[in-house]
Amino acid sequence: MRIAASTPSPAAAGLTAEQVEELGRRLDAIRERVEAERGERDAAYIHGVIRKQRWLEIGGRALLFAGVLPPAWLAGTAMLSVAKILENMEIGHNVMHGQWDWMRDPKIHSSTWEWDNHSPAEQWKKTHNFEHHTYTNVVGKDRDVGYGILRLSEEQAWRPYYLLNPVVNQLLAIFFQWGVALHDLEAEKIASGEKSWKEAWPTLKAIGRKVRRQFTKDYLVFPALAGPFFLPVLMGNLTANLVRNLWSHAVIFCGHFPDGALQFDEAQLEDETRGQWYLRQMLGSANLDGGPLFHLMTGNLSFQIEHHLFPDLPSNRYAEIAPEIRAICAEYGLEYTTGPLWKQYLQVLKKINRLALPS
Repeated sequence: MRIAASTPSPAAAGLTAEQVEELGRRLDAIRERVEAERGERDAAYIHGVIRKQRWLEIGGRALLFAGVLPPAWLAGTAMLSVAKILENMEIGHNVMHGQWDWMRDPKIHSSTWEWDNHSPAEQWKKTHNFEHHTYTNVVGKDRDVGYGILRLSEEQAWRPYYLLNPVVNQLLAIFFQWGVALHDLEAEKIASGEKSWKEAWPTLKAIGRKVRRQFTKDYLVFPALAGPFFLPVLMGNLTANLVRNLWSHAVIFCGHFPDGALQFDEAQLEDETRGQWYLRQMLGSANLDGGPLFHLMTGNLSFQIEHHLFPDLPSNRYAEIAPEIRAICAEYGLEYTTGPLWKQYLQVLKKINRLALPS
């Protein structure tokens, strides 16, 4: 579903300009309230998550050293998989959004955190925090629509290459951390001639340094420390990275591309007000249903609508404000897209398969 360029505001949905700006003021009030409430409870939350993540990683890697025994290998791989998911989703992603900068803790600050991923933090913050969150689901501006390799909008001109949409999507899911890193490189602009290799070289060097660091840690140092159990540890690390990649891909795609998450035209960015920006974030995102453990494992990106409205508020607050945001949507007659992971993911796969063919 897409909003036409002739629409006077991003998905006006029958709202007057005054209603849109009133909506913006109400959402600003929610932001100001949460900012005023931040304190010890929030600090205790993120410190607790970091402690759990580190103990899971230590325990998982220790069990993998006894990985010649199948139960130890399965338990170690499972613990390391969960640790990597928590580090990327609930800790790294959210710390780099500046959600915890108010604590003024240099160890948990967006300017110092480097996550367990092939994408260097500084590059990711540019492509994600700025490009994606500013131009959410705006075709032609938000490079996350298609990631430069997929057709995820009817506004993307069809080419025979897109017949591979389903295959490319599965490869992206398997190698998602590689896809995120190369996304920073803007390979599609290099291929089209918009960007030269000389311009891309500093970015490529930074990616290379980060990949070397990650590869050395997971595939050389820890397996070598296991001595004769090198191979079980290596396979455990490979499996944990695969699990993390598949999970991250599913959660992120379900937050942006299921039925009900709208896409927008560049023309609608002209003179966009604060209220219109809020409205675009709400209608261009989708939530996932689940319990507290599920939300934690998604990095609270299961509250994608709330995250896109307030990307720099502490993630543990999204569950608290979600009922309020949903009630506001109902009051204004706006769609609040949400559903179980399996249902949203099937919708995403259906869209990817459909857009493999000419519109």
